[in-house]
Amino acid sequence: MTDTTTHSAVEATDSAAAGPRVALVTGASGGIGGAIGARLGAQGMAVGVHYAGNRDRAQETADAVTAAGGQAILVSGDVADEAAVAQLFDELDAAYGGVDVVVHTAGVMLLSPLVDLSFEDFDRMHRTNVRGAFVVSREAARRVRDGGAIINFSSSVVKLALPGYGAYAATKSAVDALTLILAKELRGRHITVNAVAPGPTATPLFLDGKPQQAIDAMRNMTPLERLGRPEDIAETVAHLAGPAQWINGQVIYANGGII
Repeated sequence: MTDTTTHSAVEATDSAAAGPRVALVTGASGGIGGAIGARLGAQGMAVGVHYAGNRDRAQETADAVTAAGGQAILVSGDVADEAAVAQLFDELDAAYGGVDVVVHTAGVMLLSPLVDLSFEDFDRMHRTNVRGAFVVSREAARRVRDGGAIINFSSSVVKLALPGYGAYAATKSAVDALTLILAKELRGRHITVNAVAPGPTATPLFLDGKPQQAIDAMRNMTPLERLGRPEDIAETVAHLAGPAQWINGQVIYANGGII
């Protein structure tokens, strides 16, 4: 017991001397990504707040991170472009000396029955959701420091199999497979790799374009009889990013019991 306690104390001292843990959150200008950034800031992390186009929303997230007690810088780039993603990590290296946690929330959801879905929309989702997850995960696997965490984003629609979600769910099934295999490939690095699969969550990505009847139906599917909140998802991510070192190679369904 004494040896273990002493070893933990030394690790804690070394960690404190090295500065805060550093997280990259892609899609941090979105509802879930923004909540995650703020939650990790509350854990004292330095957060790279990534955005693709909405700098003002990203700045709001950065402000929330610092207000919660963390540090933040804005970073931007196409998650499906390997050079742009490498640059994200370079910027965090320059600012904070490395990266410990990568949370990849950036994604596109375009809904349509398969018979009506255009190849343009299919390719757009595949590029962002599948290629983007691959590019970010590959760079994370190369550069996240030992003892860190990689957290991808899946979706509960993979299991719900709702009409209109076929192409989107297919991209998230690919994310599941990539995540579970990468967890095994990082053996020996003490890096956890998991995916979070939210259910219906009250964000613009989910709410936009849906009739109220459809939203109400989704709400009533959960035993808790409400939609998820971005903060609900952020709590799950915070657990995986910090204390949950024994959860690895899993898809965590954060959906209020809808499935």
